[in-house]
Amino acid sequence: MNPLGANTWIWVSPLSDERLAMIAPRVRAFGFDVIELPIENPGDWDPGRARELLDELGLKATTCAVMSPDRDLVSEDKGVIESTQDYVRAATDMAAGAGAHSLAGPIYSPVGKTWLMGASERATAVRRLAENLRPLADYASERGVTLGLEPLNRFETSFMNTAEQVMDVVDQVDSPAVGVLLDTFHMNIEEHDPVAAINLCRGHLAHFHACGCDRGAPGSDQIPWPRIAAALRDTGYEGAVVIESFTIENQAIARAAAIWRPLAPTQDAIATQGLRYLKSVFA
Repeated sequence: MNPLGANTWIWVSPLSDERLAMIAPRVRAFGFDVIELPIENPGDWDPGRARELLDELGLKATTCAVMSPDRDLVSEDKGVIESTQDYVRAATDMAAGAGAHSLAGPIYSPVGKTWLMGASERATAVRRLAENLRPLADYASERGVTLGLEPLNRFETSFMNTAEQVMDVVDQVDSPAVGVLLDTFHMNIEEHDPVAAINLCRGHLAHFHACGCDRGAPGSDQIPWPRIAAALRDTGYEGAVVIESFTIENQAIARAAAIWRPLAPTQDAIATQGLRYLKSVFA
């Protein structure tokens, strides 16, 4: 069975050493195998301390990147490109230091950035992104980390919405250190067939987010979980399946994720109910 995990965004944002020390034992007690550590800003938490804590608890780590308004790998501003690359390198170092083998997220442009593109403009943007990702792929490869590019729904980006669009970038970068993160919440909006999307990423799937269709707990929703679990098995994906949801504590992230109401009676319920269901469907 795939290792099952929970993102700390379910409870807190931003993550810190003190908050991780409080949350990680609970995540392990719930029965998770993996804890996902967001990297909102380099230095928010200490990767060495995190690795020591997780090793003691028997938890593995995955990490996710955050593309804030000042981070953009398809910008025409050289300074913005360079500062974004600096962030991704720093985040890669944190991931490796925490023992994670993946850094995943929309590592291309800011969440919430939308703009109209014709076919020619899109092709130019994809080539620019691939060019700017190649040195980051080399950097990540040297540290045993894979960058997982995540397609988001149309309300969060106009650039990368589908597995097909992301695979165009992955093919152009042509590095084993660049793959795909698929998220069931976004697939539910953008993909005609989530199984086809998973199959399209066969051999390149770096990470997987299991989220309910409302961003809450997976299971009591309309997403075809048994078909998705079967597709992941069929493609040979053995990586983590992580529940990602959000707290309204950080209003900027809650707004970006459009979290306007509680998604469960408690934040713990998102994790525990989701874990119970995922165990039943992935076993």
